[in-house]
Amino acid sequence: MSGVCDYFIIASGASTTQVRAISDHIRDQLREGKEKLWHIEGEREASWLLLDYGDVVAHIFLEPTRRFYDLERLWADASQSRFKEKEPKRQAKKKKKVARKRKLRR
Repeated sequence: MSGVCDYFIIASGASTTQVRAISDHIRDQLREGKEKLWHIEGEREASWLLLDYGDVVAHIFLEPTRRFYDLERLWADASQSRFKEKEPKRQAKKKKKVARKRKLRR
């Protein structure tokens, strides 16, 4: 792809809390896989968080920041794969519990 890295991961969140949560999840998963985080940028503001793992660099943006910088356009000549979040599995319908009223005896 470039001399910078082999892969870019570009993701976005609707809030700084969500951006941090995405970053934390990536870091936790790669830590379990014994991957070393070389560098992190933007942790304080969390409008654009960059996680540098050497061959892979993850960019996690707030949605307006992602639209503004438009990294997909800058790297348009690189091959792309798009991933959608998996839909949560539907839980089996729980049986409705019928509340029974008790008559109080006095």
